[in-house]
Amino acid sequence: MIHTTSMRTAADRKLPRFADFGRVSAPDLCIFPGVLDNISLEGCRVRFPAEVKPDSDSDYTVQILPSRKMSGGPLTLICHPMWKTVKSGTTCIGFMILRSPDTVRLADYIDDLDREAELDEDIENRIKDTECQFI
Repeated sequence: MIHTTSMRTAADRKLPRFADFGRVSAPDLCIFPGVLDNISLEGCRVRFPAEVKPDSDSDYTVQILPSRKMSGGPLTLICHPMWKTVKSGTTCIGFMILRSPDTVRLADYIDDLDREAELDEDIENRIKDTECQFI
């Protein structure tokens, strides 16, 4: 059964989740492309511009074309729907990512996102630590 109300919080997750966006194709689930909201090694959240009714007993082949440039084209992932919310004719689905053809590429992509997040945090900390003087 797909849960429609409860979602795990960031504290409940084992692995970090990164805010990201990209185009998502899941033709067995929705004829319209979806939009990636966030991603981790264990899952992702996708918004579809229509009401979608995933089968809780099925796994879906999902192709994700992230906004960041990566070689090899879209990531092909096997995903299982864990929860969904429907609001104003759009559907947001939380997927668990199963062992997939592009698991290794996904891990590399997540490593890149992690390094970028650390760099952003380092730059932010340097900005906070500097003293500005007006001349």
